[in-house]
Amino acid sequence: MKKIIFTGGGSAGHVTVNMALIPKFIHEGWSVDYIGSANGIERQLIHSKLGVTYHSISTGKLRRYLDWKNIKDPFKVVKGVIQAYKIINRQKPDIVFSKGGFVSVPVVIGAWLNKVPVIIHESDLTPGLANKIASKFSSVVCTTFPETAAAFSHNKCRYVGPVLREEMKKGSRERGRKFTGIVELNKPIVLVMGGSLGSRNINEAVRQSLPKLTKQFAVVHLCGKGNLDPTISYPEYRQYEYINEELPDLLAMCDLVISRAGSNSIFEFLSLKRPMLLIPLSKQQSRGDQILNAGSFEQHGYCKVLYEENLSPSSLTTSIEALAEDKDIYVKNMGSFKSKDALTDLYDLIIETSNNG
Repeated sequence: MKKIIFTGGGSAGHVTVNMALIPKFIHEGWSVDYIGSANGIERQLIHSKLGVTYHSISTGKLRRYLDWKNIKDPFKVVKGVIQAYKIINRQKPDIVFSKGGFVSVPVVIGAWLNKVPVIIHESDLTPGLANKIASKFSSVVCTTFPETAAAFSHNKCRYVGPVLREEMKKGSRERGRKFTGIVELNKPIVLVMGGSLGSRNINEAVRQSLPKLTKQFAVVHLCGKGNLDPTISYPEYRQYEYINEELPDLLAMCDLVISRAGSNSIFEFLSLKRPMLLIPLSKQQSRGDQILNAGSFEQHGYCKVLYEENLSPSSLTTSIEALAEDKDIYVKNMGSFKSKDALTDLYDLIIETSNNG
């Protein structure tokens, strides 16, 4: 039996591609293991995958800025490398696939030390620090945007396009309405997604906008763990910490999406032709990758962008109304996007690399 180990975590965006690939490998009879952090969201998301053994390792965040934690976190990374090396040496996989995030670096290095081939995947237009480091120990670097190749060694790069989860195409508008209880309301539905960990700024702006928004729209709000507000009650408003299995139904049900600008999510919205208002993480909160992602989509006419420094209840309401008014234009523009079968291409590339390794 052939074996593969997946890694990646820290946010849902560093897990979704793995979640798309894992069922294919299980179906083909591979033994599948996952290495992640002890308490990261990757453990929560992967735990439900039958046949996947989860191994946790020590992790330390990689930072580009000064922080006292930079003194102790390298020791956590070294400990993680030793743990990953031992797991990989024991499991003897044919290949390791890494989606990125700081948990992935010790795993990639551990695989390299065991002489196991590694494929890494970069979703954003520009690579994160973890994947920049990991690329030096990898066999192949796969990218979602063709422009990303400029940041890596060209002989390693392979443009595969966006990897989309098959289940996202199988949503049901009726199931979504039944799940949320929005059955009789004859209003356009706005789905708000602040990311897997939620967003305080987006949550506050949405909730302060509800008196005006709910006159025109029904609002389904994914606000992140611990961010529910039980004091709010509008017939047109539903709030949830996090949705997993029902997400395809919510996307099938909604007319508009408000979201951060993580690559995996926005390409899924694009494939479903859901007009989107993107609120990318600011440069104060990130390395600016979401700003670039959103800018690329805006340039192609796929979305409207509201930058976080301009976010307020008033600007949010105005942007949603403008998006709704031009909905048909955005749908038409998104219809011109021609997606590759990136999931199959990536699967085939993993098989080829494992055989050559």
